[in-house]
Amino acid sequence: MMEINWVILGWLIDMTLNGFVWLVIAVIFLSLIDLTDTWTRKALKLMDKFDRCIRKFVDNSFEWIQKKNLKILSSFILLIIFGVLAQLGIIPKLIS
Repeated sequence: MMEINWVILGWLIDMTLNGFVWLVIAVIFLSLIDLTDTWTRKALKLMDKFDRCIRKFVDNSFEWIQKKNLKILSSFILLIIFGVLAQLGIIPKLIS
């Protein structure tokens, strides 16, 4: 009659349970990655839409200012735009 090697049996049970736990973890994280990937795509589309609207507004504003020859107003608007860009850290990134 064969004797049961409890160490090997325990090792096999441990490997099986660990494999099952890691499978569950992988399924959960893969579904989360897929979900956040969808959210990221939607956010990028929304940011692109806002970017186009803001660029169009700024372009139209500068054309209007040039037509009206309003140098003080254009200087003030540029000061605000450059201030916002500096606060966001975009200008230092462009310089370096």
